[in-house]
Amino acid sequence: MATVSELQNIASQVRRDIVRMVNGCASGHPGGSLGCTDLMTALYFDVLDIKPENFTFEGKGEDMFFLSNGHISPVWYSVLSRRGFFPISELATFRKLGTRLQGHPTPHSHLPGVRVASGSLGQGLSVGVGAAQAKKLNGCNHLVYTLHGDGELQEGQIWEAAMYASSNKVDNIISIVDYNKVQIDGTTDQICSLGDLAAKFLAFGWDVMEMNGNDMEEVLRGLAKAKTMTNKGKPVVILMHTLMGYGVDFMQGTNKWHGQAPSNDQTKEALSQLKETLGDY
Repeated sequence: MATVSELQNIASQVRRDIVRMVNGCASGHPGGSLGCTDLMTALYFDVLDIKPENFTFEGKGEDMFFLSNGHISPVWYSVLSRRGFFPISELATFRKLGTRLQGHPTPHSHLPGVRVASGSLGQGLSVGVGAAQAKKLNGCNHLVYTLHGDGELQEGQIWEAAMYASSNKVDNIISIVDYNKVQIDGTTDQICSLGDLAAKFLAFGWDVMEMNGNDMEEVLRGLAKAKTMTNKGKPVVILMHTLMGYGVDFMQGTNKWHGQAPSNDQTKEALSQLKETLGDY
């Protein structure tokens, strides 16, 4: 198991990867990627029981992760590569012609780590619940994790899946909501208020907890607590409070950087705030 300090160092490098990737192709979504970096680092380098060297679509005998808000692919690609799923040098091909690293992850390119397409929002919970049920049918005791944007929860399919999961006691899934309260066109309150999100999930029959997603120690504690809540008859959701763009001061807390790439000068400024710990690709 990695120490908190080691995970923080990895997260710093992942944030450097994100900034460089979206700058390199002048396209992408740095804001949510930076905000979810601590979570993704904790998952892939500490929490998930996975086999990077022997990736299979079926995921038998290991935990499974599904990224529902696929536009934050930069953070996922970075942690996948640095965890050993594919060469780190491939990050330089992000969003370029012929790459396996599409702007939204797709399985047709056979990139290890990616099991479903997640360009269309709202579908990942259905996929995750189905995978969790399959594990139960197959007698597999491992867990399924999913990650969602809070703006994504404005999609009706999310709530159909939430209702189905609790009704069928799918209690081997941990779903995480990136609760940064910002989406592409403004705040979630401005666009379509989510109201009392905790109360909604409770009403849908889920066990609910909250955590600060930009504090590595709290992320580790939160994920550990969530794991103890599984296999008790209810699905589990974590409302993870983050700042969009976390780690780069001029990107933090604003929808401006939801889907905008930094200029070369902005990239230099961002990188000056992020320690290089593992070596840039």
